[in-house]
Amino acid sequence: MDQTLDNFLNFLVVEKGLSRNTLDAYGRDLARYVTFLKEQKLESLEAVNSPLVLRFLGRLKEWGLSPRSRARSLVSLRMFHKFLLNEGLTSANPTELVTAPKSLQALPRTLSPREVEKLLTAPCGERWIDVRDRAMLEILYATGLRVSELVGLKLSDLQLDVGYLMAFGKRSKERIVPMGEAAATAVRVYLAQGRPQLARDKTTPFLFLNRSGNGLTRQGFWKIIKRRALESGICKNITPHTLRHSFATHLLDNGADLRAVQAMLGHADISTTQIYTHVTRERLKKLHQQIHPRG
Repeated sequence: MDQTLDNFLNFLVVEKGLSRNTLDAYGRDLARYVTFLKEQKLESLEAVNSPLVLRFLGRLKEWGLSPRSRARSLVSLRMFHKFLLNEGLTSANPTELVTAPKSLQALPRTLSPREVEKLLTAPCGERWIDVRDRAMLEILYATGLRVSELVGLKLSDLQLDVGYLMAFGKRSKERIVPMGEAAATAVRVYLAQGRPQLARDKTTPFLFLNRSGNGLTRQGFWKIIKRRALESGICKNITPHTLRHSFATHLLDNGADLRAVQAMLGHADISTTQIYTHVTRERLKKLHQQIHPRG
């Protein structure tokens, strides 16, 4: 089973071109699944049936996984069993009739424009670390990039003279995203005053560097935004995705076209972008309830 799992993950790399983060998620889901199947003492993967898949999903619920996490695990299982079927390793797909656990779609958490301003101005000093963090936060809010896209930016992705950058999203899909003058100015300052001190004698293509002169990691930026949020005095749980959500919501609040926002976010399906229209409607409802005499 372990060898078959390795073959499947290699297939995802070669044939599907999935990102490292997506591969890691599939790997974790399926490692749990294979461990569960071994506990059942199955002689082969051919012996897996729908009741057994349901039992595994029930085990995930016992472990405290949310409906959303269990639904994602089922997606991993479906792809795995489809691979087994196509490779002739099994004669049926036991996940075909299994439905995903239902979950209420949570509205994304956003910051108000005033809170965004407080966060962006938190790194107010002139040290290289302040100059770098200010540039990163400005770009994140100006473009709505995913954190992996942000830390993966290279010098060659910037087109500061015309005010846009090239982002490489899921499955290495390329898109052009405008960045605005405030973000472009912050990046110019960083390139002049911050990056040379970080790079020292090293040659690296990445735009944002850590203290060692290497490209920043996703975990490294998570620590940065948590620290800057604390300094700004915002009493909310802020993540890199919070600025992405705020970027989309504020655009729609100010009349942006949904299709344009979809293109800038890099969503393959517009239904993913439509969640931000729900945020806008919820805000209007709360505003009505607070202000209207009969609200």
